[in-house]
Amino acid sequence: MGVAELPVAQKDPAGSCPYLDTQWVAEANGQKVTAIGVDNRFDTPARVFWSYPEEPQLTVMVRHMSSPQEAMAVVDWAAPIEFTDPASDPEGWNGGRHGGGAVPERIGAAYSEAKGPVAVTVFTNQNESVKAQVVAEQVIANLNL
Repeated sequence: MGVAELPVAQKDPAGSCPYLDTQWVAEANGQKVTAIGVDNRFDTPARVFWSYPEEPQLTVMVRHMSSPQEAMAVVDWAAPIEFTDPASDPEGWNGGRHGGGAVPERIGAAYSEAKGPVAVTVFTNQNESVKAQVVAEQVIANLNL
């Protein structure tokens, strides 16, 4: 699977996520969750959360790459250096973040970080990158990354 691979998932109104509580996601991103999709091609299955709009409200990816350089390539794709600000929370992780409108042809904000060969990326349809950050930090904590 390539570095710039987004999850492909079908909406499932009864879907769930073992590493993020649905109500917690709704509160963190500020939108009701109406469906969840799963992409099992990722080592930790990626999750896509929807609300009422057609586009996803939240996309969560955990990438287990073969090297730290490949993990950082995922971060650089998700949070291109020329359009983003540095991100370094939680401690030991680093990458980038951007708010809505910062990256051309992209809706919403993102938070993407790597530690060793693992990259965690969260895209939100909201403009505030803090929403993506809170979700990324929760994923890192819940999966003991």
